[in-house]
Amino acid sequence: MEITLHTLGHKHKTRKNLGRGNASGHGTTAGRGSKGQRSRSGGKKGLKLKGFRQNLLNLPKFKGMKSPRSKNQIVKLSDLVKKFTSEKLVNPGTLLEKGLIRNTVDPVKVLLDVKEIKLEQQFEISSILVSKTVREILEKAGAKFLDPEEDKAEVV
Repeated sequence: MEITLHTLGHKHKTRKNLGRGNASGHGTTAGRGSKGQRSRSGGKKGLKLKGFRQNLLNLPKFKGMKSPRSKNQIVKLSDLVKKFTSEKLVNPGTLLEKGLIRNTVDPVKVLLDVKEIKLEQQFEISSILVSKTVREILEKAGAKFLDPEEDKAEVV
């Protein structure tokens, strides 16, 4: 259909003429219904508050608490194998450089995501939590688990 001035619709919707006789369709009660507070004059805007108890019941319920202990940042073992091809040392700093974690403040944990994974690398892991199955896989591959204090001594 071609759009021309005479085919365009109205820009503004026409207002209902309320209370102008029964033939208009909006007479007698003028669209307010028959009885009740909202049908009376001043009723729509000036509704009285329900009791305070009702307001309390309508508030959302906040249950429990937020733990002060930060959640572990999870790293998949398959991602670790893909990203660390040449390097051996795996710690929060190197994981941050590779883009596997968001920050070095929160603890990091390596989890298993694939049932069968082949490891050729011999990692040196420090300051990272590891799940039981991942620890077994890494130990079979010959990985070393360093103490965080030893790692700091190497950096300095």
